Amino acid sequence: MGPPLKLFKDQKYQELKQECIKDGRLFCDPTFLPENDSLFYNRLLPGKVVWKRPQDICDDPHLIVGNISNHQLIQGRLGHKPMVSAFSCLAVQESHWTKTIPNHKEQEWDPRKLDKYAGIFHFRFWHFGEWTEVVIDDMLPTINGDLVFSFSTSMNEFWNALLEKAYAKLLGCYEALDGLTTTDIIVDFTGTLAETVDMQKGRYTELVEEKYKLFRELYKTFTKGGLICCSIESPNQEEQEVETDWGLLKGHTYTMTDIRKIRLGERLVEVFSTEKLYMVRLRNPLGRQEWSGPWSEISEEWQQLTAADRKNLGLVMSDDGEFWMSLEDFCRNFHELHVCRNVNNPIFGRKELESVVGCWTVDDDPLMNRSGGCYNNRDTFLQNPQYIFTVPEDGHKVIMSLQQKDLRTYRRMGRPDNYIIGFELFKVEMNRKFRLHHLYIQERAGTSTYIDTRTVFLSKYLKKGNYVLVPTMFQHGRTSEFLLRIFSEVPVQLRELTLDMPKMSCWNLARGYPKVVTQITVHSAEGLEKKYANENVNPYLIIKCGKEEVRSPIQKNTVHAIFDTQAIFYRRTTDIPIIVQVWNSRKFCDQFLGQITLDADPSDCRDLKSLYLRKKGGPTAKVKQGHISFKVISSDDLTEL
Repeated sequence: MGPPLKLFKDQKYQELKQECIKDGRLFCDPTFLPENDSLFYNRLLPGKVVWKRPQDICDDPHLIVGNISNHQLIQGRLGHKPMVSAFSCLAVQESHWTKTIPNHKEQEWDPRKLDKYAGIFHFRFWHFGEWTEVVIDDMLPTINGDLVFSFSTSMNEFWNALLEKAYAKLLGCYEALDGLTTTDIIVDFTGTLAETVDMQKGRYTELVEEKYKLFRELYKTFTKGGLICCSIESPNQEEQEVETDWGLLKGHTYTMTDIRKIRLGERLVEVFSTEKLYMVRLRNPLGRQEWSGPWSEISEEWQQLTAADRKNLGLVMSDDGEFWMSLEDFCRNFHELHVCRNVNNPIFGRKELESVVGCWTVDDDPLMNRSGGCYNNRDTFLQNPQYIFTVPEDGHKVIMSLQQKDLRTYRRMGRPDNYIIGFELFKVEMNRKFRLHHLYIQERAGTSTYIDTRTVFLSKYLKKGNYVLVPTMFQHGRTSEFLLRIFSEVPVQLRELTLDMPKMSCWNLARGYPKVVTQITVHSAEGLEKKYANENVNPYLIIKCGKEEVRSPIQKNTVHAIFDTQAIFYRRTTDIPIIVQVWNSRKFCDQFLGQITLDADPSDCRDLKSLYLRKKGGPTAKVKQGHISFKVISSDDLTEL
């Protein structure tokens, strides 16, 4: 069972509907009245707006006419182009639109049961981490009998106009829809996790392997119920909607409606000189201006296929405005790709998405202050909230998304729409349990864009290990809520770091409370022992302090291993040494290759060092072959590291 549904304005659809039917009246929403304030914040619309119900606009109105994806959508006189693109994208996957438009058949007009129609509808949105139900009446703004905002070319279809009204109510008014991107809207409609791909930066037309890796990701996303759209860069306003040489429109968002890898039969291999076709099908939400290049409707490629071939290959088009392109042409012509992954359901019991709601707060106590500003504010940066997650294996793609609380409803009070936000990512010790206080040895593994959009994200392939993500506002000393989401195909166990140091307890007081914190990075182990010329050496590290130990990943077949493995220990005394051992991973019994023993006193030099490996027995034991390069930092201030 999913999380409970939140009721916007505490309005209960069924109760309100039954009250109206009982009283024989149509619903009029007292929380979103048919007046100017529901349209704009502080301005008036030129001309006269009349709010009308669908039955006053046309004969035989319907919520949905036929198939939801079979009609072109138009943005209207004051419509929002990203809204139309998002509507078109939503209609691709039934699992999404039936959740956003719940019980759509029950909400449909029925001419046989007009006495059961109450002029009330409800829609659901994923709003800052919660599924929220919004109830509206069916009063829509018109001028001269025409809808002011979005509408369908099937003039008696109203699902998109009513959905847009519910969304406007959720955000405060119709004007609040301005400035939202297509992906912002799709995320709110579906709860998907959005990632923007720069097609030129990815060099997909030059790097063949990257191109096919992209195809595999898109195919997996689409088949799992994700939504994908793309656009062509428009360098300035004058070039918006300008047609390219191949019939595509600049600054215009297209929706992906199918993606296929097709194996061709022997006859078609001879025709197309390839065994496989990598194809995508796109749709123009406006139903015009289609692709005119290879695989367009009038191209010679289609002339080589019979109707049976098309059906067998799945190269069919169900709608006007749809067209096929090869993967090569797709990568060559589009500049930006928006991939919205379906992350609502765990796959085979594995949790692919981790999320947490947090807050930037201000407090007089520096240890409690959680609004430290961006990385430029080095003195306060690490006062921000900190979250740690674990990547259990090398080479997994991790998508990190930071969304700030939408402030549009406060615009009338002079509040800005968005703060400038971003986040930093650091690779940290494999046993890190407490907050970072200074950045001495941690690798800066990534940084998001800092911008005043609602959501920023970072997508990276990460190595095995622990990572700390620090969400920030650009300026320190401000307060706001945020939602952090992390997607990976392997569980990453996202959790917040709240403690600055080990807690005082009866247990650690009896054993001795830590007095020294020590941080160590083992960079490499080189010149390792190799008994036979053809022997494989697969070294790994064990870093020990008392009963606690950290184990590094295994390096394959090398006597010059780069580890960059980090560990941190809280020690009762420097009499408890830190021991770094090097082992050779073997099939039946691992082989000890040597170790170093460190006092790691706070007064020791913090520069990079190198020591020869020794046998077991301490710092005076017999020297073995090979040496370790490392950096160790100790402090008697438990909050320094």
